[in-house]
Amino acid sequence: MSNPEDPSHAPQSPGRGDPKDSAPDLELLGDQVTFQPRGYMEPLQSTEYGDKERNLVEHMARFRTSPLEFLREVSLHVSGTGWRAYDHFIGQPIFYSGFCDNMVSTVLAAPILRNRITDLAEKRLAVEENEGLLDKKDPLYMSKRSQRKSTIEKSIHVSSEEVLRLRKVAEKAEKDKQSIIFLPCHKSHVDYVSMQLICYRLGLALPTVVAGDNLNFPVVGSFLQNADDALYTTLVQSYIDTLLQGGYNFECFIEGGRSRTGKLLPPKFGILSFILDSVLSGRVEDTIICPVSTQYDKVIETEGYVGELLGVPKKKENLADFLSASSVLSLKLGRVDVRFHEPWSLRQFIQEQQARTTGIPKGLDMKSINDPATRQKLLRTMGYRVLSDINAVSVVMPTALIGTVLLTLRGRGVGITELIRRIEWLSERVRAKGGRVAHFGNSPVSVVIERGIEVLGKDLVGLVEGLPEPTYYAVDRFQLSFYRNMTIHLFISEALVSASMYTRVKLGGGPENQKITYDELRKQVLFLSSLFRGEFIYPTEGLVVNLDNTVRGLETDKVVELDRDREGKITAVGLSNVERRAGHENYDFYCFLIWPFVEAFWLGAVSLLALVPPLGDKRDGWLDLKKCQDSAQLLGKTLYHQGDLSYFEAVNKETLKNSWTRFEEEGIITVLKSKSSKTLPRTKLSSNWTPRRDPKTGLIVAEGRLWDFIEKIAQSRREGKNRKDGATVSTRVLRLTEIISKTLFNTDTTSDSLSEEDKTTLHQKRQRRKAMQPRANL
Repeated sequence: MSNPEDPSHAPQSPGRGDPKDSAPDLELLGDQVTFQPRGYMEPLQSTEYGDKERNLVEHMARFRTSPLEFLREVSLHVSGTGWRAYDHFIGQPIFYSGFCDNMVSTVLAAPILRNRITDLAEKRLAVEENEGLLDKKDPLYMSKRSQRKSTIEKSIHVSSEEVLRLRKVAEKAEKDKQSIIFLPCHKSHVDYVSMQLICYRLGLALPTVVAGDNLNFPVVGSFLQNADDALYTTLVQSYIDTLLQGGYNFECFIEGGRSRTGKLLPPKFGILSFILDSVLSGRVEDTIICPVSTQYDKVIETEGYVGELLGVPKKKENLADFLSASSVLSLKLGRVDVRFHEPWSLRQFIQEQQARTTGIPKGLDMKSINDPATRQKLLRTMGYRVLSDINAVSVVMPTALIGTVLLTLRGRGVGITELIRRIEWLSERVRAKGGRVAHFGNSPVSVVIERGIEVLGKDLVGLVEGLPEPTYYAVDRFQLSFYRNMTIHLFISEALVSASMYTRVKLGGGPENQKITYDELRKQVLFLSSLFRGEFIYPTEGLVVNLDNTVRGLETDKVVELDRDREGKITAVGLSNVERRAGHENYDFYCFLIWPFVEAFWLGAVSLLALVPPLGDKRDGWLDLKKCQDSAQLLGKTLYHQGDLSYFEAVNKETLKNSWTRFEEEGIITVLKSKSSKTLPRTKLSSNWTPRRDPKTGLIVAEGRLWDFIEKIAQSRREGKNRKDGATVSTRVLRLTEIISKTLFNTDTTSDSLSEEDKTTLHQKRQRRKAMQPRANL
């Protein structure tokens, strides 16, 4: 529960007062800006055509209904004419003579775009005519068609308080010729549109999107891919310097790629390292960092994410797919909430971090920070601070509340009355933790739930017909987990404590038998928080303070009871009588949040048994990394269908890869990646973690360091149908890993011989691991 990078910044909890006492939100709808209570969600209104949501650009022509008018208005937008004129934005100029004409003509003349717009317009009109929404015999047919509201309805909500603050920062940045670097989370392709549209409507200079593919332009891109790394690095650094020295705003996604799981991914440090170097070197005086949270009622790509996470090869994306009828332009997306954390000075952040380390007041010479280890720590602290800031301002959407409740209940389904009660409870808990919930306005919770379920769709949430009470159930738990994971960061401390208590609670018996000593609890919480340190963003106060705050908070909520000695120190923790009478529902909630991740890391550890070389094998044990990870996923699917795995989510490719990354950090496995694209990444089990084989049978003996590690994870794992069958489970798991092991070692053609470059790489990895030893180990 202590942040691995120990960032100094502890985000302040947002206000918890009544929304009407807070600064209002701004709803951006075309040329209209509407003030609403903070987090406000507009009550549902029926219109002539039964629409239940509002458009992002309500007064702009639609490409479906009037493609030519749409193209004309796009050109007006870019050229700065009419109400869309962009003449007095805050920031540096972004258009140059000749640029707009060339870009507009090139983009709009693209056959793929023009053909797709024409095709979609015809298809949409045909659908509306078949549904009776448009009648060609109606004398007013043409006028009604032009006025027809789009089926795609989306509004972007931002906080007026945050906007005013951002504009003030932008004005000062413009005066000082400093850049604002927007660092948003990344869940959907729509993120690009949201940021650009908000900056446009708020009169801020549009940010350049900086990503890995930006420099992959014709000729030069292919040349750089084959050129010296130093040249490429210098070119990128020069590009970033140029942007920052010119005061140009830009954005890059702190996680690198889109999150396929719904929660924040660990930070990617590539672009951040260039930004940091620009300031440390003195080439740039300062720059402004602005973390951004973007939350959606509906994320259009989740269905595709599921395929990728289950091992289906990722399809290369292109503009045609993005504009396809089944994609972003054809689905109801509901509401989008974009929140801006208070921007902060990168220079001031660096000085604060150095002051903490050296005890010297602010005002250090940036160029004096030359130690690579110090720079690396500074970089990682910066990355995790941004993630913490994003979590601090994130808004929990109704769909996230619904998904969380449906996946944290023991039953198959839930009645509408119980669903309302649990969502009200969860909303209150989110606010109590300092989080933000999209405000329901004047709509009753039942109506908001109905709307949320409609947005999620029947493929995710099902309704059992013919019962005395409407009863809902999770249809696609894997896909629905994306929405549940949007809330887990708020309760990660409670989840870790509850999963650690489970080592005793699962034993059953009376209250005394299920109590856990505070020392045992602390050890298991330390183990789990260290295990998941690359998976979650923890509070920054440190393990001891976090644990104490968490158990006392659970005591206040009547979830646990604490035993204390005469000095008032906590000695033991157990479930409260109130929680027992309630059927453990709140305690179970916290366990259900984290159990899929415990299961995934247990599976990841079990899969390492397949890396144990066969008896008498003289090879060095190097195996193809991808084949090993694919085999781990196959093992998980087998264990799930045979009943030894409770959560199909545990076979999530991304979480499994995270577990292997964590095992590599601990030295359990070694991963070797060559600079040559022809040599695939390889892995092997470290010798001091390799279990012994029985010399007679050749089978792995269920003992030793790796086996004990697996068992320690299993202590907090939800027990399935075979919980009374421990020995048999061990036998089955070992038998399956043996089958996979034989396949890996019999088919692997990886050479055992290491080049001098490989040996140097391994030596460097060992040195880095040695330098990281002070960090908590598993």
